[in-house]
Amino acid sequence: MIGLTLKHLRYFQALAQHRHFGRAADACAISQPALSLQIKELEALFGVALVERNAREIRLTSVGEALLDKARGILLAVGELDDLARAAKGPLAGRLRMGVIPTVAPYLLPRIIAALSDRLPDLDLHLREAMTEVLIAELQEGRLDVAILALPISEPTLTEFALFDEDFVLVRPAEDAGNPVPSPQTLQTMRLLLLEEGHCFRDQALSFCQMDATRPGALMEGSSLSTLVQMVGAGMGVTLIPDMAVDMETRSADVAIARFPAPRPRRTIGMVWRKSNPLAEQLMEMGAIVRGAARP
Repeated sequence: MIGLTLKHLRYFQALAQHRHFGRAADACAISQPALSLQIKELEALFGVALVERNAREIRLTSVGEALLDKARGILLAVGELDDLARAAKGPLAGRLRMGVIPTVAPYLLPRIIAALSDRLPDLDLHLREAMTEVLIAELQEGRLDVAILALPISEPTLTEFALFDEDFVLVRPAEDAGNPVPSPQTLQTMRLLLLEEGHCFRDQALSFCQMDATRPGALMEGSSLSTLVQMVGAGMGVTLIPDMAVDMETRSADVAIARFPAPRPRRTIGMVWRKSNPLAEQLMEMGAIVRGAARP
């Protein structure tokens, strides 16, 4: 279609993602009037409305939904052409968009960034913290190049690269430090503090404790591991956190740490990327660097 540009498609994809002209304009680093003009130009090219506008948010029309599906494929293919050129030049360089889940990001990123800066000095790392479901969607749509999250993902379009395994530990009030470590069955009788729905770590903790998330009164929720640990310190219950979070999250809380006997609850942290990504070989080498940096 004469007049249609990749810029139109990128701006339209951003609007579809954020469902709001102001937020989409911010994400694209342009003004809201400029974004609105680009969308109007796109609608003029198609001769139909692509979005339904109202005061609170926008919705895509049926034609807009169909265009979004095609636009994602086009932008993904163009991005992979750029990656193909980068792959031919050797070590990773330039912009790389990495997503990380919240129960990993604050504890692992400082070591990862230092190692990558040292080994891949021309890499321009752009970081995004979000829950697993969001990261997988953005990987598949081409808005991320790689993500660090808990494995397995079991998505046929994604490559999984294991980095390390880590145990879960029990956080309980300091006065309970001398008590026996509770079994999963005993934990069912205690008030367990968990992350909000959407965090994969929540589901892993529930699985170990063999608990039903819908059981009234048994669970309390927090928005972060830091919040959960502080709630334990205030005597509101017990929680599980990953081993990597212990030093940072317990330094200012009146809590005790207990390690479970074998078989211990644990998770595997890994990197994932699209199988179609031409940078797969370089990402594998990057994974080896991250794996080395992640070791205690």
